[in-house]
Amino acid sequence: MSGVDLSVIIVNYNVKFFLEQTLLSVRSASRALRVEVFVVDNQSTDGSNEMLAEKFPEVHKILNPSNVGFAKANNQAIRQAHGKYILLLNPDTVVAEDTFDRCFAFMEAHPDGGGLGVKMIDGSGIFLPESKRGFPGPFVAFCKTFGLSALFPKSAFFNRYYLGHLDPEKTHRIEVLSGAFMWLRKEALDKSGLLDEDFFMYGEDIDLSYRLTLAGYQNYYFPGTSIIHYKGESTKKGSLNYVRVFYQAMIIFANKHFRGKEAGLFTAMLRLAIYFRAALTLLGNFFREGKPALADTALIYGGLVGLKAFWAVYRFGDPNYYSTDFYLVNAPLYTGIWLFSAWLNGAYESGADFSTLRRGLLLGTLLIAAVYGFLDVEYRTSRALILMGTVWAMAATVSWRYLLHFLRFGNFSPDQPEPLQLLIVGSPGESERARELLQQARVQKNVVGVIDPEGRSLEEGSLGHLNQLYELVRLFGIEEVVFCSGDVTNRQIIAYMNLLGPDISYKILPEGCQSIIGSNYKNTRGELYTVEMAFRINQPVYRRQKRLLDVLLSLLCLPFLPLLALRGQKVGKMLRNALSVLGGKKSWVGYAGDGSFSRNLPPLKPGVLSPADFPDVSELEPRTLEQLNFLYARDYKPSRDWEIFRRGLGR
Repeated sequence: MSGVDLSVIIVNYNVKFFLEQTLLSVRSASRALRVEVFVVDNQSTDGSNEMLAEKFPEVHKILNPSNVGFAKANNQAIRQAHGKYILLLNPDTVVAEDTFDRCFAFMEAHPDGGGLGVKMIDGSGIFLPESKRGFPGPFVAFCKTFGLSALFPKSAFFNRYYLGHLDPEKTHRIEVLSGAFMWLRKEALDKSGLLDEDFFMYGEDIDLSYRLTLAGYQNYYFPGTSIIHYKGESTKKGSLNYVRVFYQAMIIFANKHFRGKEAGLFTAMLRLAIYFRAALTLLGNFFREGKPALADTALIYGGLVGLKAFWAVYRFGDPNYYSTDFYLVNAPLYTGIWLFSAWLNGAYESGADFSTLRRGLLLGTLLIAAVYGFLDVEYRTSRALILMGTVWAMAATVSWRYLLHFLRFGNFSPDQPEPLQLLIVGSPGESERARELLQQARVQKNVVGVIDPEGRSLEEGSLGHLNQLYELVRLFGIEEVVFCSGDVTNRQIIAYMNLLGPDISYKILPEGCQSIIGSNYKNTRGELYTVEMAFRINQPVYRRQKRLLDVLLSLLCLPFLPLLALRGQKVGKMLRNALSVLGGKKSWVGYAGDGSFSRNLPPLKPGVLSPADFPDVSELEPRTLEQLNFLYARDYKPSRDWEIFRRGLGR
């Protein structure tokens, strides 16, 4: 293929809905140029490939049998590309209709440009500082790692990493481009070399940017166009794995480009940074996500101490009746069991209702009753304390949640929170489709009204014109805006996100899609309203319960191996399976068949057994296996795994 202006390359891994939105925006931005598009898929299991084949037949597809990493996947497509320019684009981005035209014109006017980055905003409209970066030398990396760049965001000295002193509204020569949007001159890429495949993820954009400058080219930051970068889709920025992978990539960069004492200092500092940032991540996640559990811990433990003192005096007339071991053994043990049971039952998941908490605490009481019989006599307190502790745990944990909800919302109905005020921006047809999708996806939002971008009269149901969006959002107290991208351009959406600010939640309904997509914070995964099937096995609470059941069943198998041998079981095989399940390589129950029937289902570990394992059932048809797997994932319950396991022992 000759005469191609631009080759767009997207590496995808299990972000089907975001990929679809990205490709639609790429299609809209490609009308004035000769553009070819490549999607390299790193073994997605979410139906991405089927979606590509159905909706984007013009896209060149490279389907990898495994996850080969970001750098290698991009290189696969670069070697096949014919464009004068190469654009490496993330699958969780939305480009404006004029983005390609403006970038092409800028690079044509700047022949010294090897690479180009643009102004990026996150899903809440906030400018992303990684749109422009400097090289991470030892001092630059030190300032970023230990927070000096965050303390002095506008400083050229302390925030060299994000070039905080440079105006984000002006064009600048910069040192490092972002891999989320990396516009490259093919001629420069031929001279500098492709992405270094020693980097699996992260760091390859820094390395390539550096080599472009070594080849004699300039890298530019160009704010003449903006894109949305949802972030958090391919990786979780607040995870320990991110910390490890990111700083290991920096070590690879340092070893490759620095020499002597500078290299040694940089590497040592980065290794220290791994532990430092990991500790901060653990603490941050713990206090951010564990605040409800910490409050419950303090209340339950404190309540048990108070109940012990009360019961010792009331029942036995002796304030010192119970041993002081109660403070070190019984109270922590009971509190831990109640909290573990609540967590296991999903009480600390986002959106969990109070009934989930109550069920978890009742389950904890049953576990405490079971544990009680195994305690030494000296540690067995009164059973009345356990019963009173149960009542206290349920009353205290629920009461502070009611109180907090009242202080925040002014009512005592936390299980039925006030729905967010939502506004739809779209034509009558698309806005009605948005309403139907919200209803089918069971999204509890109050749709205040519609703004028709075409300016139809208010008599037809529109609240006003698009240029009145800012005033209407303030007037109606709107908390969420859904843009129908078939009626509003991506450029307009980005502009209004900048205008309205980060206090509003933004969603986009792509034309022809069955999902409404958005993200409110750069470090969280995007929010998705979709009518596609929700599988219970995908919920974290059921994932935890499945893993816990796997571990318990494996531990139960080990002491009963001799008994299983007497029953004619293959003990060696059972032992190997139990150890594999304990090590997380297998699950006791997985999908039936060879895996080809589960490509569009949530991924599971290979199963020792499957829903198709009946002793008296002959070979099943592929359609039957597919339906069995579908129902297992959709309606998963731990009791289902137990039943399959119990039945499997009789084989």
